[in-house]
Amino acid sequence: MADQQILPSVQLPVEPAPAPRPNTIFRGPNGIRAGWRVLIFVAIVAALVVVLAAALRLVSHGGARLGTMSMLTPLGTGISEAVIFLLTSSAALIMARIERRKYGQYGLPVKSAFRQDFWIGTLAGFLAISACLLGIFALHGFRLTGLAIHGRTMVSATVAWSAAFVAVGLAEEFAFRGYLQFTLTTGMGFWPSAILLSALFGLAHAGNPGESKFGLFSVVLFGLLFCLFLRRTGNLWWAVGFHAGWDWGQTFFYGVPDSGLQPYHNLFNCSFSGPRWLTGGSVGPEASVFTPIVLLIVAVLFARSYRENRYQLQTSDFGARASAAA
Repeated sequence: MADQQILPSVQLPVEPAPAPRPNTIFRGPNGIRAGWRVLIFVAIVAALVVVLAAALRLVSHGGARLGTMSMLTPLGTGISEAVIFLLTSSAALIMARIERRKYGQYGLPVKSAFRQDFWIGTLAGFLAISACLLGIFALHGFRLTGLAIHGRTMVSATVAWSAAFVAVGLAEEFAFRGYLQFTLTTGMGFWPSAILLSALFGLAHAGNPGESKFGLFSVVLFGLLFCLFLRRTGNLWWAVGFHAGWDWGQTFFYGVPDSGLQPYHNLFNCSFSGPRWLTGGSVGPEASVFTPIVLLIVAVLFARSYRENRYQLQTSDFGARASAAA
């Protein structure tokens, strides 16, 4: 039997891994720094607003323009909030292409749209505003005085207001707790970002007629509560539902002022009597002392039911993909 000849092993040269890009003011370990991404996002939204405003002036020959409302109507509310959602979602889609991410990572995954979280949140929001008004009623500060609409108007108004407040929930939650919350969290952490954006959420309501300092404080608390929903569920659908359910119950069902704005085609007429700390005054029940109490109870019950933090960023994904593509 012939001897087997052992060939010397040949070691192939190993190419060294590409060195990571050095960190700069503009670029960090996860790609473009969070602050710059926020500025790009805001600039895209601003550019889209300018284009939309110019288009409205052109189509209406200067008659139509973007602005604020003095009364809540389903058509006006639905259109204005749908436009906000369209603008911020379009900007987020552009940023998703830049960052090589999926749009759903910013808080509104399509696969979870209008499923269990949304409907539980909607019911919770309606029960929360009902509990707040029940507390005011118990101290003789609120009562229903009868139906405000009848017949077919009742059906059409229910449908119209339901659609309008779904638009409100989508627009305001994504604008303040969607892309911006995601991106700022990569730079400064979740709760610092939540506090900053909740403060801006309150500031955005400061221009409402009849608004008060305590009412704005409650709006900030709403923002923090919605961030808790996002943190524990991993997406915005619970918050969208709660937001829609609270506003639907407040504006349409009970017919009370919403952040200082009077409703139109609401289901019930009502009356308030008593001090501002109880009734909320011109602001409505959001400025009542019962609103922070109810929100605290909701936060405790929710935190006990949803104990796991499911909000995931996957910040390393972008850095790895950006380096590979460079």
